[in-house]
Amino acid sequence: MNEQKRGTIGSNIKKFREEKNLSQTQLAKKLWIDRTSLAGYEVGKRLPDIFMLCRLADIFEISLDVLAGREEAQKKFTTE
Repeated sequence: MNEQKRGTIGSNIKKFREEKNLSQTQLAKKLWIDRTSLAGYEVGKRLPDIFMLCRLADIFEISLDVLAGREEAQKKFTTE
């Protein structure tokens, strides 16, 4: 996965976490990971696996496409 996509996912995790008024520590506890792992996701140093992405999407109540920054791709499929 390229650096841009990794950064998009990380910045989306941070954005949706803040929209839910969760601290890194609070979200990390919900995910059963340590805060430093979550921080690594948010800054793009680490990439969550598909299972973690699904858990994040569930917590944020969004689709995986939105979390991955693929909203435009999703719109394309629904308009064709």
